[in-house]
Order: sequence, then C-alpha cells, then structure tokens
Amino acid sequence: MSIARIYSPPKSAMQSGQGRTDEWVFEYAPNEPKRVDPLTGWYGSGDTNRQVRLRFDTLEEAEAYAKAKGVPYEVERRRQRPALRPKSYADNFRTNRPENWTH
Repeated sequence: MSIARIYSPPKSAMQSGQGRTDEWVFEYAPNEPKRVDPLTGWYGSGDTNRQVRLRFDTLEEAEAYAKAKGVPYEVERRRQRPALRPKSYADNFRTNRPENWTH
C-alpha cells in the first residue's frame, strides 16, 4: 500500500493573488518508478494511483478521507508568507530616503 501526501499547493508563478491556495490536495506517492516504453519511447508506469489527485476545502477533510480509506499519509504544512509592506508611488521621490537611489 502506498503512502499519500496531503499538502496545500503554492500559488502559481503566473498569478499575483492568493487564489486556489486555501485548499488541500491529497495525492499518492509513486509505488514504482517510471519506465520507458520500448515501442514509443514515452515514459509510463503501471501505477494508476499516481493519477488520483483529490482537492479538499480543509486539512481536516483530507485527513478524514485518508483515515476512512485506511491510507497512511503525511501532511506538508503551509509556509507562512512574509507580510507585505504597502508602499506608495510617492516613496520613490522622498527626500529623506535611508539609502541612495539612482536610475
């Protein structure tokens, strides 16, 4: 039986907001390595659990699912983002800047 991983996906590099980062994903770890198909040269595997990716609204729901199915799991906690300090455009033209600023 394979172990599952429960994690909260990071935001995409193509987005600036926090959309779809408040959900939790349940997916299985690979049971077998991928191998090259001799006929086509494509990578593949007989492990069909790799295709399963479930999304949950809360960590508790994902853990309850794993416990109900009897699947051992590991939880990867979210990293806390540093707080963003709001800036204004006028800060670019302050006369009392702490460091030199040139173009």
